[in-house]
Amino acid sequence: MRIHTLWAIAAASCLVACGKQPPVEEAPAEEPAVAAEAMPAKAVFDEVFVDHMHVHADNMDELMFALDDGDLEAARKPAVWLSRHGSDGRIPDDWQPYLAAMREAARTVENATDLETARAAAEQISVHCQECHAAAGINATE
Repeated sequence: MRIHTLWAIAAASCLVACGKQPPVEEAPAEEPAVAAEAMPAKAVFDEVFVDHMHVHADNMDELMFALDDGDLEAARKPAVWLSRHGSDGRIPDDWQPYLAAMREAARTVENATDLETARAAAEQISVHCQECHAAAGINATE
């Protein structure tokens, strides 16, 4: 099985996982000060957020397909998007390290001078994405 097929399966799994967001649960009625201190911030998984995450997946697919084809130049465009795109500010602070690490790995792909370096950095992008999904309670394999 070609690596291209494996990446397509992995990307499809990520897209499926992004579409299976758990419903947002309302916190039980407690004293507001106590509830605010006890509950960490959560991202809102509304349609805009999910669509944005699908754009992440689309760019990751484009990057991986380009690297699978041995086209370092074609991998740079999605790497630039992944490293520099804006955020709407709804990502909780405790997830920010995953976003920063993903962007740094994307910058490594963007600046790579050889396929080996770019492919290793692309693997790290995937690792950081999966770490963030795990922190968000999203299982990309379901």
